Amino acid sequence: MKFNAIVRTDLGKGASRRLRLTEHFPAIVYGGEAAPVAITLKHSDIINQMDKPEFYEGFVLVIDGQEVKVKPQDIQRHVYKPKVEHMDFKRI
Repeated sequence: MKFNAIVRTDLGKGASRRLRLTEHFPAIVYGGEAAPVAITLKHSDIINQMDKPEFYEGFVLVIDGQEVKVKPQDIQRHVYKPKVEHMDFKRI
């Protein structure tokens, strides 16, 4: 699996809310020797793949043309809607 991610420069609660209104959600990639990177992912791409066990074993994120192999570490979901609010990814 491979997903495109965009580096986020606008951080904070308001920025995250505006992002979710555009069918995207915030995430962060951390671990390894590189610094943590705040990213944006398209909600429909991720939610459709979350039912597959391969999703939780690891996949590739393309961040500014660079491929990073990651594994989901934490997923924050909406209380009653089938939506993802935020995700944490750990580099493999």
